[in-house]
Amino acid sequence: MTENRRFIDKLRDIGPAAIVTAAFIGPGTVTTASRTGASFGFTLLWALLFSIIATIILQEMSSRLGIVARKQLGEAIREQFQNPILRVLTILLIISAVTIGSAAYETGNILGGALGLAAITGMSVNTWGPIIGITAGLLLFFGSYKFIEKVFVVLVTLMSIVFVITAIVIRPDFSAILSGTFVPSIPDGAILFAIALIGTTVVPYNLFLHSSTVQERWNGPEGLKQSRFDTVFTILLGGLISMAIVVTAAVAFPLGTDLSDAGEMAKQLEPVLGSWATYFFALGLLSAGITSCISAPLAAAYATAGALGWERNLKSTRFRAVWGSIILIGVIFSGIGYNPTEVILFAQYANGLLLPVIAIFLLYVMNNKTLLGEYVNRFWTNLIGGIIVLVTILLALRSFGVLDFLFG
Repeated sequence: MTENRRFIDKLRDIGPAAIVTAAFIGPGTVTTASRTGASFGFTLLWALLFSIIATIILQEMSSRLGIVARKQLGEAIREQFQNPILRVLTILLIISAVTIGSAAYETGNILGGALGLAAITGMSVNTWGPIIGITAGLLLFFGSYKFIEKVFVVLVTLMSIVFVITAIVIRPDFSAILSGTFVPSIPDGAILFAIALIGTTVVPYNLFLHSSTVQERWNGPEGLKQSRFDTVFTILLGGLISMAIVVTAAVAFPLGTDLSDAGEMAKQLEPVLGSWATYFFALGLLSAGITSCISAPLAAAYATAGALGWERNLKSTRFRAVWGSIILIGVIFSGIGYNPTEVILFAQYANGLLLPVIAIFLLYVMNNKTLLGEYVNRFWTNLIGGIIVLVTILLALRSFGVLDFLFG
C-alpha cells in the first residue's frame, strides 16, 4: 500500500517532462508514424526505440543542468567559451540550428492542425494553415493560451489513448513487432522515414525548453530523483503512443500505402471508433497542432535568449520578436501550397539532421566540473550519449549517399 502511495505521489509531481512529451506527440509524430507504418510496416520500430532511449538520456542531462547549475542550455553553452570569436561562432551555430529546426517544425505543426480542419470542413489546408498560425500568435501575445493549451492537451491525451487501445484491439503480429523493434533494418526508400522518426521524437529545441522549465519546479539536487522519474515515465509513455500509431497504420493499410490526408490516416482508428474515426482524428490533429504551435516558438525564444544573455521575459520585445518570427515563417510556408504531409516529414527530417549538433554541445557542457561538480556525466552516460551522436551522424551520411559512396 505504501509503495502504491509513493507511486501516486510521484505521478502527482509530474510536470516539466510532460511538456516535452506533449511537444513531441504533435501532428508531426502522428503523421510521420502513420506514414511509416503504412509504407514499411513494423520494420522501422527500432528507430522509435532508439529515439525513446535517446530522448530519455538527453532530456535527463538537460534537466540535470537546469536543476543543479540553474542554467538554461543556451546560457550554459555561451559561458563555456572565453575566446570571443569562438563564443560568437558557437552562439551563431546554436541559434541557427534551433531557429531553423523550430521554423521547420512550426510549419509542420501548423499544417498538421490544418489537416484536421480540412478533413472536417473540406476547405484547403493552405487556407486553414495561416489561420491556425495567426491564432497561435495571438494567444501567445496576449498570454491567453494557458487554459486553451490545457484543454487541447486533454484532447491529445484522449487521441493517444484511442491509438493504444486500437493497437491492442486489432491483434497485430507480435513476433513481427518484436523483430521490427529489436532487429534494425532500413528497406529501400526508408532512410528518410527513419531519420524523421528520430527527429519527431528527439526534438532539439526540447533540450533548451526542459532546462528552463525544471528550474521552476525544483530548486536543487534533491529534486533530481523526482525529475528522473518525471523524465523516464512520461517519455516512455509518449514512446508507447508513437509505437502504437505505427502499429495501427501497419495493420490498417496495405504495405506501401502513401497516406496524404487526415481522412485516409483516420481509417486506422475505425476498428474502435467506426464512422466517428475521421472526426475524432481530425480534432486530435487540430489539438496537437495548436499545442505544438505554441511550444515550438517559445522554445526557440528561450534558446535564443539564453544564448545571447537576454532576460527570459515572455513580454519583452526581443523575446516576442523571436517567437513571432518563428510563427511568421510557419504562416508563410503553410499558405504557399506545399503538400502538407511532405512538409511535415521534411520538418522531422531536418530536426533529425540538426540533433547531433545540439547533442555534442550538450555533452560538452555536461562534463564541466566547474559548472556541475559531482553531478557531471558518468562514464556510461557519456558512452550512450556518444553512441546517440554517432548513430544520428551515420544516418545523416547514409541519407546523403556518403556511406554508399565510400563503401559501396
